Amino acid sequence: MDRLRLGFSPCPNDAFVFHALVHGLVAPTLDWEVHLEDVETLNGMAENGELDVAKVSYHAFGRIAPAWWMLGAGGALGRGVGPLVVARDAHAPLDGATVATPGGRTTANLLFDLYAPPGARRVEMRYDRILAAVADGEVDAGLIIHESRFTYPDHGLERVVDLGAWWEGVSGTLIPLGGIAIRRDLPDATIDAVARAVRDSVAAAFADPDASAAYVAEHAQEMAPDVRRRHVETYVTEHSLDVGDDGRAAVRTLLDRAADRGRIAPPPEALFWPTPTP
Repeated sequence: MDRLRLGFSPCPNDAFVFHALVHGLVAPTLDWEVHLEDVETLNGMAENGELDVAKVSYHAFGRIAPAWWMLGAGGALGRGVGPLVVARDAHAPLDGATVATPGGRTTANLLFDLYAPPGARRVEMRYDRILAAVADGEVDAGLIIHESRFTYPDHGLERVVDLGAWWEGVSGTLIPLGGIAIRRDLPDATIDAVARAVRDSVAAAFADPDASAAYVAEHAQEMAPDVRRRHVETYVTEHSLDVGDDGRAAVRTLLDRAADRGRIAPPPEALFWPTPTP
């Protein structure tokens, strides 16, 4: 089997999920070329065909779904896990505001598109620059993801809206943030082996959470241990082991609404690779 180009982020949840896989503790016969990048960079790499297996935002997946499958394991979706809009004042108006967003292909940006007043003006920047940009007055508000959800009060900022709670209210579904996608043109046997490997890697992480601690800390850089722990607990859930029927329904709802608003083309009927048997 040829070497597979795998991309995921250095965030604690992805390091936790992929530790066993990239260290050969599961599926040791698979050969990986690992790329660690922020989520919007990964979205672009997948869209440009630079990866074979990639952690991507579900919004980005909607753009590439005709050429990619989504796997049932390894992703981030659930309740109470959505992106937030923050500002120096919790009552700051968004109509006419300049809002920093973490990239046009992120699910956060799609949710903001579905929610925001038409007068909001977006400025894209890397997700880990947004809090400082808001605190310094470079922008009026920021759309935040990842660990920023836990640290924005440290920057003197306040929550304007919880887009995850808004989405749950209007859709009645889980919040689908991101998942593990794989190219459809790979051999079926390879796709099935990768699907099994990702699921086994998540299962290994749950079975021995301490095993990945050093790997998570290495890539989290200056993130405090408590923030790393909360990050993993928030974004790695039972739906990371198996997206389940509720997760599949949430993804379908999100992508159908995105298509209705002209943000993506109508998605294919089949989005997920069948879950491999144990």
